Amino acid sequence: MSKWIKTLGLFVLILVMTACSTEAPGSSSDESEGTKDSGSEDSVKIGLSISTLNNPFFVTLRDGAEAAAKEAGYEILTSDAQNDPSTQLSDIEDLLQQDIDVLLVNPADSAAVVTAVELANDADVPVITVDRSSEGGEVVTHIASDNVAGGEMAGKFIAEQLGDQGKVVELEGIPGASATRERGEGFHNIVDGIEGIEVAAKQSANFDRTEGLTVMENILQSTEEINAVFAHNDEMALGAVQALESKGLLEDVIVVGFDATDDARAAVKEGKMAATVAQQPELIGQKAIEAAGKVVSDESVEEFIPVELQLVTE
Repeated sequence: MSKWIKTLGLFVLILVMTACSTEAPGSSSDESEGTKDSGSEDSVKIGLSISTLNNPFFVTLRDGAEAAAKEAGYEILTSDAQNDPSTQLSDIEDLLQQDIDVLLVNPADSAAVVTAVELANDADVPVITVDRSSEGGEVVTHIASDNVAGGEMAGKFIAEQLGDQGKVVELEGIPGASATRERGEGFHNIVDGIEGIEVAAKQSANFDRTEGLTVMENILQSTEEINAVFAHNDEMALGAVQALESKGLLEDVIVVGFDATDDARAAVKEGKMAATVAQQPELIGQKAIEAAGKVVSDESVEEFIPVELQLVTE
């Protein structure tokens, strides 16, 4: 009898131990996994598609965004479209596949980027455009300097320096980019109303320094007199400076750029450029991250978040 009781007791003990080792729903293991999932849901993942990192302006914008994201504890994934709209579309498709919470886009082309914006819309990923806008799709907010105002600032400065008399060359940015259209619009708002100022030539140099040099060289071969150059960005302005310098004309021509990159600021101090319109790319990047954080938290943001401009002349 006692042997049977001992056997029964051993059997009960085994059952109890087995039951204790089997975790029910809500056990410590489940709670641990639940905490991990909750943490991943709380983290913010931001995709940033840059038009090109060959331009120092956009390098600074990226750095500002990445530094702000790090400080906020957000994860940020950055891609470089190398000024190719098809590459940018592919980049954004890849970013959307990585479950980003917000997409920041600096379009290579404001019209071509619409397809990518609409893909993000279809995936319920909020879109914020930076520096350049999108011509379509649903965008939560646009963060940029007032490019029209900047173009007007450049136009007024050139008109004042020329005494409302002279021939001006306009080096345009990438056709289709909102910055190209808006900076040109602002510039022409001023100079087209001044009878003594003539835009003797205007041509795209695609925001590129080497193209700015080549285009300016070609213009100098066909245009006898030039008094000023307005370039839609500093890279083209610096290319124009090289072309004018090689012809011995730099001292006689006012060159005005846009962006206030380090190289342009140095050229202004050296007297090779007369002025540059200063944007704040680092601040644009920071404000983009701030806006992304608000969007994720379901806070309202303005449709346009402007970043202040100023004219650098020394």
